[in-house]
Amino acid sequence: MTNPVAAGEAGVKRYAVAGDRSALARLVILLLCVLLALTMLFSLASGASDASAMAVVRGWLFGAADDALSVRDRIIINDVRLPRVVLGALVGASLAVSGAVMQGLFRNPLADPGLIGVSAGAGLAAVLIIVLGGTVLAPVTLAMGTFSLPVAAFFGGLAATLVLYKVATRQGRTSVATMLLAGIALAALAGAVTGILVFVADDRQLRDLTFWQLGSLAGATWLKIGAVAPIMVLAMAATPFLARGLNALALGEATATHLGIPVQQLKYIAIVSVAASVGSSVAVSGGIGFVGIVVPHLLRLAMGPDNRYLLPASALLGASLLLLADAVARTIVAPAELPIGIVTAVAGAPFFLWILLRNRGVIDL
Repeated sequence: MTNPVAAGEAGVKRYAVAGDRSALARLVILLLCVLLALTMLFSLASGASDASAMAVVRGWLFGAADDALSVRDRIIINDVRLPRVVLGALVGASLAVSGAVMQGLFRNPLADPGLIGVSAGAGLAAVLIIVLGGTVLAPVTLAMGTFSLPVAAFFGGLAATLVLYKVATRQGRTSVATMLLAGIALAALAGAVTGILVFVADDRQLRDLTFWQLGSLAGATWLKIGAVAPIMVLAMAATPFLARGLNALALGEATATHLGIPVQQLKYIAIVSVAASVGSSVAVSGGIGFVGIVVPHLLRLAMGPDNRYLLPASALLGASLLLLADAVARTIVAPAELPIGIVTAVAGAPFFLWILLRNRGVIDL
């Protein structure tokens, strides 16, 4: 009789030898660090103000001694663009890492917080706070203050993730068809309740909700960043510790258990991390889709499926892509601003269709 532990370890070794692209992965991560730095400088320098990227750097290095930046430009850079860049990098990294974790957890490249209802659950909770925060939910907003929106979105995303996992998983196996259908149902339910809340909202709330639901970084402030950054950073900091377990989980839950991976604990930590990341992102930027499915899939094609490298690389590329999308949203219809969710959807929807076609005959839909 074959020893399952030995068989599992042998499978992991064969997987590591056959797919070992560690050197390539390290090079890709290094290049992504450079890309993120350049993208942040480009995002800082692009806009109505004519301050150049080098002027921004010199202004930080030499302060008032450098006249390259006017007082007006300094205000624009430090109080408008810089918070937007920091928030965009955090949101992009959080969404991309969440997508990578969910795809590893469900063992399917189609898993994405925006596609399977997690973002919808987080968004519904956030809309509840926006519309009812001054009336029915006033005690909650008074008790939590600035943190009421990200905390509500976190619990909304957590509830949606738990429901999705329970519905889609049977006997340790997750059906992608059930997962997608359950996600559609959750998103439809959340959309219906959100529609009711939009109906009862006043004019000010309605304007905020309309733009917020399409996704935007326009409202970025240091106060918002202070409210959500700790949640995002803690959630992303927990994901590298999941890498080994997610790698083992790719061989099946039974094999991962025989290899000593606490599978249930891994699932709970992964679910909470995804809910925290997605909930916080939705709370401050609204609905931004397809980042979580595009970024991990591109990186798997480039550097392989090893989550030890995939997760940090996803954070870097997700941050860069969202900053680029935000730059497009700010400039394509200038001086107006296009909601960033439209930009990511235009780019991400064809990519999602390509994934479906590429996996045709492999994924049982």
